[in-house]
Amino acid sequence: MHAFDVLGDPVRRRILELLADGELPAGAVGAVVQREFGISQPGVSQHLRVLRENGFATVRAEGVRRLYSVNPEPLRQIDDWLDRYRHFWHQRLDALGTELVRGRRERD
Repeated sequence: MHAFDVLGDPVRRRILELLADGELPAGAVGAVVQREFGISQPGVSQHLRVLRENGFATVRAEGVRRLYSVNPEPLRQIDDWLDRYRHFWHQRLDALGTELVRGRRERD
């Protein structure tokens, strides 16, 4: 599965957002995702599996609990790929900055 296919799903993006703050038990992830998206526990498990199998998340056992965390490497690879396109939005942000400064001068 391609990285953008993995991240194209809003449930998987939300799971990564939750894990970005630190390691969480599968049950805590499931509770949030079930509440926000109305999907079943097996559905959440499927999304966690996709993230794990595609390298975006890691899991470790602690007794009977499964603790999930983000694996940053695939995200770095996406960032590297996006680097080729950054100039498109940086130019626009630079132009916006120029217009904001120009507007301030006109008001003063």
